[in-house]
Amino acid sequence: MTTIAPWAPASPEEHEFHYNPQRAFPDFAAHRSRRAPMNDTALGSLRRTADLTYGEHPRRRLDIYPAARPRAPMHVFFHGGYWRTNDKSGFAFVAQALVRRGFTAVIPNYELCPDSTLDGTVDSALAAIEWTVRNGGAHGGDPTSVSLSGHSAGAHLCAAALATDWTARGLDPSFLRAATLISGVYDPAPAMLTTVNEDLRLTPEIAARHDYERITPRSRAQVNLFVGGKEPWRWIEQTFRYSHHLRRHGGDPAVQVISGHDHFSILDQYVADDSPVLNAISSHA
Repeated sequence: MTTIAPWAPASPEEHEFHYNPQRAFPDFAAHRSRRAPMNDTALGSLRRTADLTYGEHPRRRLDIYPAARPRAPMHVFFHGGYWRTNDKSGFAFVAQALVRRGFTAVIPNYELCPDSTLDGTVDSALAAIEWTVRNGGAHGGDPTSVSLSGHSAGAHLCAAALATDWTARGLDPSFLRAATLISGVYDPAPAMLTTVNEDLRLTPEIAARHDYERITPRSRAQVNLFVGGKEPWRWIEQTFRYSHHLRRHGGDPAVQVISGHDHFSILDQYVADDSPVLNAISSHA
């Protein structure tokens, strides 16, 4: 019996639209430009220890923005960019929102394709989290209270953390309190049929190793899932499939579709006054 993947494309053009956000929203760069002044203000006003090394690869660097009080809960944010672009310096506005809510914020870079494969990307993200637990206390954070959030490919990296055996890495897994995943891609396989794969160089084997719609989650951290109401349906569908996967394994994820937002404008939730994303993050401080 042949099983048809739930994301099987009706046509190459339709598949590209559903699984390449830059194709669905060609004005994507305008959102970054609009947020740039806020990001510059955050970079200029926040206390920051920049470019801390958590490995030998030049992308294994992170920035820490300490909270005003010592032993603050720590929050690690992973940026998006389809595992192939973006830099931590463009997300100081996220750190500002987190610091205001009492967190010590950690914004890592991680290995990017095509210089690395998705294997290296995921490994570097997990290494950034491990470094935070082992070293964040020296920067004002509480290593027993760590939460995560990530956007797009960054949400995938959070899903990797939820599926990781932290005990095998010498850590008490209870450090991971919660994860907020925004507009995530949880199964990399559909990307193999998009133009993005020119950079990703995904193979069926690599995609399967990092398919978190099928890999059993290990963490019991609370998970909050968000996605934009204006995103293509098949992108939205990933969030619901991942939610069902977590529930099948005993989780109780919260899921919310935020109306009026597309794949790129949804990051405005980190600067909104009454943000369901920030409220979800703050509820697990």
